[in-house]
Amino acid sequence: MAAEPKALMQSQQSWTDDLPLCQMCGVGTAPNCVYSPDGKGTQSHPMEDRHLRLRGEEGCFLYAVFNGYDGNRVADFAAQCLTAELLLGQLNSSHTDNDVRRILVQAFDAVEKSYFSTIDEALARKAHLSNYVMPHNESQKVQERLKELEQEVSGGATAVVALILSNKLYIANVGTNRVLLCKSSSDGQNQVLQIGRPHSTDNDEELQRLAALGVDTARIRQAGQIAGQNSTRRLGDYRLKINYNEIDLLSAATAKPIIAEPEIPGSHSLDNVTGFLLLMSEGLIHALESAHGPEQVNQEIVAMVAAELAQQSSLEAVAQSVVERVKRLHHDVFVSGRQRAAYCSRHEDMTLLIRTINYPLADAALTPTQGGRIYPVSVPYSNSQSTSKTSVTLSLVMPSQGTLTNGTNTASTLEEGTPTPGSQSPTLTLQSTNTQTQSSSSSSGDGSLFRQRGSQAAQPDETGRVPPYVDFSQFYRLWGADNSDNRGPLGGLGPQ
Repeated sequence: MAAEPKALMQSQQSWTDDLPLCQMCGVGTAPNCVYSPDGKGTQSHPMEDRHLRLRGEEGCFLYAVFNGYDGNRVADFAAQCLTAELLLGQLNSSHTDNDVRRILVQAFDAVEKSYFSTIDEALARKAHLSNYVMPHNESQKVQERLKELEQEVSGGATAVVALILSNKLYIANVGTNRVLLCKSSSDGQNQVLQIGRPHSTDNDEELQRLAALGVDTARIRQAGQIAGQNSTRRLGDYRLKINYNEIDLLSAATAKPIIAEPEIPGSHSLDNVTGFLLLMSEGLIHALESAHGPEQVNQEIVAMVAAELAQQSSLEAVAQSVVERVKRLHHDVFVSGRQRAAYCSRHEDMTLLIRTINYPLADAALTPTQGGRIYPVSVPYSNSQSTSKTSVTLSLVMPSQGTLTNGTNTASTLEEGTPTPGSQSPTLTLQSTNTQTQSSSSSSGDGSLFRQRGSQAAQPDETGRVPPYVDFSQFYRLWGADNSDNRGPLGGLGPQ
């Protein structure tokens, strides 16, 4: 693979387009956007995110999200080269965890070296012209050529890779993208696990690594960025790999401070696991953090995904709906002019990759929107391939101008500054509890919200109507308690 790096850079069509795609995966994307004062958005540069979702041989699956910057060259190259380093016979079911780790590290190293071999001639020409003493009448022409060469060689990317081999999950991360594994435990609760850590300028372990190289980490932490990015591990970016001593913040480094070595946590067995895997670009994470704060981002993303999985019949639609929802939340916070609006003047490219693990999709679709006070409701749904039922606990969000509360809890999945006009429709957002039952109905004697329903509950009665399967009783009770003194248009909500 490393012998033909230039062919990858010059190819107009990726050879990976001919590889089989994983059908248990969906991807949603949205381009970057800068808002004008009136809330209108404008894309400031071409989309730089890239992704992989490929099915190999011997039960091998490869997924990746690349967050490119200063162009998409490195992200495009990495997507093709990494595939060649991992899906052309390098992996098989006999490999141990140590074998897989070694192959992943070697793959990232090959990507980095191969990329720099594609730009070595342009770098040499750039260095020659930079040192050339030119006649005055040639100055402009040389400057234009230097600008062209800079565009050829600049840019980089962060990357997160998920590899499934023999039903074991391996994660390799370089940079600030994120991986979440959501799975149902034996007691029916959703467990959300963030695998790995971001390699950023506010990560203490990364700062310790840089300090050991002689870098002044206090200045790094204060600046928040290194050469325009907050990541401390990246693919490409010759300025930080070749000329790092010319960058003020890194000038004291005794060795290359910004590296492309992936961090690979321990593997995760997927045997008997029901749930889903999320790979997210930094742009998606940062957009939601800007809108709602960083505290509950993982839980919010999982809630949105699980709610869409309960409503959509296509993984592609699920992923795209979640991305569009984050984009809308980000925009609405900006136009609200409230507390967090100053953080939401722009967002970068957003990518969300969802890979389900024995997780059922819904047959029907609902339309989630945005709202205020959250009330718990229960919507059971079933997988047509199984006799078991999956009861998804959702929250019905009603418009409210007051503080948001989650049922009897005080925590909310929505930031207080989010606009909640009274004309909005109810919202369905998933909370972090799934209940697995083996029977066709669930008991309400233990305080659960699920209404008893037989196997024929969805059949029309003699009047042609379908009996209700959403139990709103607790919602009506909570709403009534909140509005006992306010008998407005919604004050008398519920059965009369």
